[in-house]
Amino acid sequence: MSQSPFMDGYFASADGLQLFYRDYPNRSADESAPVICLPGLTRNSADFDGLAVRLAQRRRVITTDFRGRGRSEYDNDRTHYHPAQYVADVWELLAFLDIASVIVIGTSRGGMVAMLMVYQRPASIAGVIVNDIGPEIDPAGLARVVQSAGLLPAVDNWQEAVRETRKNYGHVFPDWPDSRWLDYAKSTYRETDDGRLRMNLDSNIGVATREGISGLRQDPWLLFDALLPIPLLVLRGEHSDLLSTTTLEKMQQHKSDLIAVTVRNRGHAPYLDEAEAIDAIDQFLDHH
Repeated sequence: MSQSPFMDGYFASADGLQLFYRDYPNRSADESAPVICLPGLTRNSADFDGLAVRLAQRRRVITTDFRGRGRSEYDNDRTHYHPAQYVADVWELLAFLDIASVIVIGTSRGGMVAMLMVYQRPASIAGVIVNDIGPEIDPAGLARVVQSAGLLPAVDNWQEAVRETRKNYGHVFPDWPDSRWLDYAKSTYRETDDGRLRMNLDSNIGVATREGISGLRQDPWLLFDALLPIPLLVLRGEHSDLLSTTTLEKMQQHKSDLIAVTVRNRGHAPYLDEAEAIDAIDQFLDHH
């Protein structure tokens, strides 16, 4: 029987929650910094499974579910659903795994967490790959996220889950075949005790978002400026409604060595299995 490409585990947050992580051991002799992958606002570590298996051919890769998502424990206090808390949890995870330096891949909210990590402990970050997020968020996209976060309806079967998932994310992945949507639905929904399928996260994350308590507590451009000495790759979906071309240009003006790559035919946010994303990530890791 073949060995599993990963190991699942849990670690305790400082306030006692059991939080999930997945560890993909390095399958090469390369001793470069490990990679940690951080998901978006309502997403979870399953989004990175394919990427992690591929990258583990050259690096150790860690994925994790932020509190309230996926297989991590929910928080009874929804005011803890904000980036500063997620950063604290990630530091706990890295200490638990005895990892001193990492490259961070952050999608959307995970990208914000990455910026805050650099601001707090720049010596611990060997590089950052930000997926479709920046210091300024397009108002139209922000309104969409605030209005919809955590509100996919409960459904009775996987066919309905596919329909709802496709309705919500179809503009992001317009060329996906039906088979991809079932896989995506299975990371988006979970089976509950009453036999129905519900979003794979605490609904209070959406509540916290609409109450305005889940955002950054610092000036985002101050956080971005902390990235000036750090190797940075920014991926942007061609049709993104969160990271505008104007904001990306401003980011390039602030940081002249920033590497920017547009992923064609994608909204917010690319899945990181697209050819442009794969090539850009591989080239970045070749040099850092």
